[in-house]
Amino acid sequence: MKIGSEKYPALTGIRAFGAAVVFFDHFPLWKDAHLIINVMAFFYALSGFLIVRIYYQQVELSGRWLSKYFLNRFARIYPVYFLLLSIAVWLRHDYRPWMLLKNYTLTHALFPSTDLIIQPSWSLTVEECFYFLAPLFMILARRRNFWVSFALGGLLLALALGIAGLHSGFLGSSAFVLSTTFFGHFVEFFAGVYLALAVIRLEKRGPLHAPGSRWTLAGLAGVSVLIFAMLVVYRHAPLNYFAIILINNFLIPVPIALLYCGLIRENTTLARLLSGRTAGLLGRSSYSFYLLHILIIDYVSIPFLLPLVGSRPAVVLLSFVLTWLIAVFLFVFFEEPVNLFVRRRFHSKDRSVGMQETLFQVKA
Repeated sequence: MKIGSEKYPALTGIRAFGAAVVFFDHFPLWKDAHLIINVMAFFYALSGFLIVRIYYQQVELSGRWLSKYFLNRFARIYPVYFLLLSIAVWLRHDYRPWMLLKNYTLTHALFPSTDLIIQPSWSLTVEECFYFLAPLFMILARRRNFWVSFALGGLLLALALGIAGLHSGFLGSSAFVLSTTFFGHFVEFFAGVYLALAVIRLEKRGPLHAPGSRWTLAGLAGVSVLIFAMLVVYRHAPLNYFAIILINNFLIPVPIALLYCGLIRENTTLARLLSGRTAGLLGRSSYSFYLLHILIIDYVSIPFLLPLVGSRPAVVLLSFVLTWLIAVFLFVFFEEPVNLFVRRRFHSKDRSVGMQETLFQVKA
């Protein structure tokens, strides 16, 4: 494990931070003290950036290229998901065929009535939709420009909202589309796409480094302002869902992209902290952590540790540490070895299809 060899190490560290925030939202130190920050926007913008940064210059709509691209995505995402999903199915003892089919095929979060066996896995459906469409987005951006590609994302959102209006069960309602599908979250991905195209242009001109910390500070300030705005929204009943969607899906991606620009280009204290070896290891293990944490909470912490220990804060912190330890073990001995085995077995690590991907560490 060459921890610290990533091309943009601070972005690997940010994944560890995001996964930790998700954990404490699902299992807060004090009951019902949930966080309101839209953590998924950080992940989605990061995915948009990394996919485009890796594949943009080689992308082609050929069968050979696409087959290897999708195999790379499968090798990175699916094996650990399959393992933990199978464990969750065994723990639940729920074997309804249609539910299992949708969960195992990662189409479950396109149907609002489907039970999510691993609750956070709805975001994997969002990610997979982006992975599926990303080659087309990149081709459009390369042959035309970013805004043509962005317009296609907007058109897909309009089509999804139209389908939701049919009340067929697929894509559910407008609220479901905006909160739970790629189409509602496409701006978050495209914030990363725009940043990736800007970084590619800058790298062609010379070193990326920029003096000072203005990009980092601008991003942090923008994110802070929008978090404060969300606090104001949540303090007033009834909730203004339009304001929530506007802030989470369409406004916060902009300062997130600014923050990532700063983490990539500026040598700040935050960038150095997120680039450390510990943050790097936790960041690379964050996908396993993200899928695993809800199983630890639901099947270990709440039914066993909480009655045994009694103190909720102590159980939360103990569960947090335990989940990270298991996640690191899972990454080192299963997730990464299986990923590399699949790629070698099918010869998918070649220069035309993101050979440098391990330097970027792309995950959901």
